[in-house]
Amino acid sequence: MSSSTPLIKSFKASAAIAGNRFVKAGTGVVTQASANTDKILGISERLGADSGGTADLVVDGWYELKLGGTVAFGDPLTADSNGCGVVAAPVTNTIVRIGAFAMDAGVSGDIIPVLVRQQVLATPA
Repeated sequence: MSSSTPLIKSFKASAAIAGNRFVKAGTGVVTQASANTDKILGISERLGADSGGTADLVVDGWYELKLGGTVAFGDPLTADSNGCGVVAAPVTNTIVRIGAFAMDAGVSGDIIPVLVRQQVLATPA
């Protein structure tokens, strides 16, 4: 992992959040992301958060993410149903949210270094 210091922000968690997962915005709170269209804010620190507790999120910079599928170095990543990173692929008439870019290759269950950068992938009809 890079030696650069990631930007970390704290939010109230509306439900339990596992560590090293994508996290999305809720109504004044955050929760674990569960879809490629979720408004990804960042990645939970490795300890995660309890429901009603404080969730520390890496919102920019280098961190580590648990994978939900096979990824290659440089792939844009979005959330699967468990908040794990999967390749962000275009979907017609959908805005897919990108939360990070893979800085190594890996397979489901691996925790790899990523560059946290929120972006969108909009694909018209």
